[in-house]
Amino acid sequence: MKAVIIGNGLAGTIAAKTLRELDASVEIEVIAGESYPYYPRPNLIDFMAGVLPYERLFAFPANWHERQNITIRLGASVVRIDPAAGAVETRDGRTSFFDRLLLANGSSAAVPPLKGSDKKGVFVLKTLDDALSILEVLKTRPRVALLGGGLLGLEIARAIKARGADVSVNEFFDRLLPRQLDPPGAALLKTQLERLGIGVRLGASAEEITGEGEASGLKFKDGSSAEADMVVIAAGVRPNVSLAKEAGIAADRGVVVDDHLRTSHPTVYAAGDVAQHNGRVYGIIPASFDQARAAAFNMLGMEKRYEGTVPSNTLKIVGVFVTSVGLVNPEGPGYEMIAKEDVAAGIYRKLVLKDGVLEGAIWMGTKKGAADIARLTASRKNVAALKADILEDGFDFAGL
Repeated sequence: MKAVIIGNGLAGTIAAKTLRELDASVEIEVIAGESYPYYPRPNLIDFMAGVLPYERLFAFPANWHERQNITIRLGASVVRIDPAAGAVETRDGRTSFFDRLLLANGSSAAVPPLKGSDKKGVFVLKTLDDALSILEVLKTRPRVALLGGGLLGLEIARAIKARGADVSVNEFFDRLLPRQLDPPGAALLKTQLERLGIGVRLGASAEEITGEGEASGLKFKDGSSAEADMVVIAAGVRPNVSLAKEAGIAADRGVVVDDHLRTSHPTVYAAGDVAQHNGRVYGIIPASFDQARAAAFNMLGMEKRYEGTVPSNTLKIVGVFVTSVGLVNPEGPGYEMIAKEDVAAGIYRKLVLKDGVLEGAIWMGTKKGAADIARLTASRKNVAALKADILEDGFDFAGL
């Protein structure tokens, strides 16, 4: 059997690795749009911050694919999929044939319809080439305006600040990390960022990127403005669904898959940022890993169901650890929320429960207990008897 994988990000690489672990004889070909071997996307932040050298960006040794007997084609852009013929065509005119195909072609940075977004000096961060371009311009243009106060926007702000840049974060919503934090947690994070010299503007609805051919700042809908030498847009991502749609494969916001990661065509699977399972596009590392593993099993005929992933993010923003897992801003009746805050220490903890079961949690300002609370939430542990004690310093999670 021959398996072809489009994409060598996390999902594509984990799927190839799993296929090889499960079957020494399966022929595996990975077609990668980028010209670099697999690197974890979070490594781009540490690379930009100057704490991770270029040679340590990559997850595996240079000869890893060869040792695994996996063929990889770097810098090969797929232009057409023919599921009926079991064929994939690339821009260079080559055709690869498959028995099973995995779409792991991820997502692209979303750029809002903002006047001036096509100017020189406007960037997104999705690839290593993006990071290299930003760092090159930063050498001579150190004032940076970030559009977006989500996970990626704040991580970019941290990295660029570490390079000595003058950084401002401009967020459309009324708080930072609107998907991962509640208002008290977001307010505490904003205070921490400002203490470290990162400007934060909330409720900032940008109307235009100003400048004559080259970005010189932002103009907002309320009439205010901000000067900048560079604008970095961190407005989320959009799954790359065009290949699937053009091939007649069902797609909505992402490529639609069932519990076996199979698409509407029986020989084509999808995993990672491009996949939509039960109406949901996750766009997070744990889901990409889970889906890639399950897809590999099912491509080989070894049944493995994917039943979803509990959203969980842990990051360190300019020295502040933030863990957000599960449902943190519940809507509807029946939820109980308990929280504890220590403003002076920069610590905030919150539990979201329903009938005593952990549905979500925020753990901010400390790593202690963060992995435990993420695990308990993912397993939907009933903690009713200990819910108040969990938020105390020194709580012993071993008992749970």
